[in-house]
Amino acid sequence: MNLYTLLFYALAALILTATTLAITRRNLVYAVLYLVLSFFGTAMLFYLLGAPFLAALEIIIYAGAIMVLFLFIIMMLHMEKPSGGFLFWHQFIPALVISAMFLTAFGVLAGTDQAGWKPLVVSRALPKAFGQYLFNTHWLSIEIASMLLLAALIGALVLGRRIKGDPEHAPEEGTR
Repeated sequence: MNLYTLLFYALAALILTATTLAITRRNLVYAVLYLVLSFFGTAMLFYLLGAPFLAALEIIIYAGAIMVLFLFIIMMLHMEKPSGGFLFWHQFIPALVISAMFLTAFGVLAGTDQAGWKPLVVSRALPKAFGQYLFNTHWLSIEIASMLLLAALIGALVLGRRIKGDPEHAPEEGTR
């Protein structure tokens, strides 16, 4: 086992742990911070696999812009802690079924004959070529995604805005 293999497994453990912590936290701010840690681990994994441009995009777009947007939305909504237990049964059973399906698919793939498989060919794309391909062929998808993010931001602003004259939405004492 060489250094790259050890780094790969360490990063995989970091990503799995951070993602698990992100989906099990009840405080949304902590969940977002664990998700940022997971995104940084994914970026390091991309870099380790020879894709530094994708690593930079992962940090800039996901860990930077989208997570800041999520934090902004969480802060604007003033969400309260949900009551109840850790996991609800209506969430646990579908998660168990989906996990069983993925484990079954993984078992089938791991048990197949690998004699006919070819190793992946390493290919690199220059950032300029990648950008030209992305914006020449997928420009509509990029515009739709940006409009969805804009709609989510406007929705968060509308939901988080105080309603004038409504005593239920009045600011608490000491926050003025």
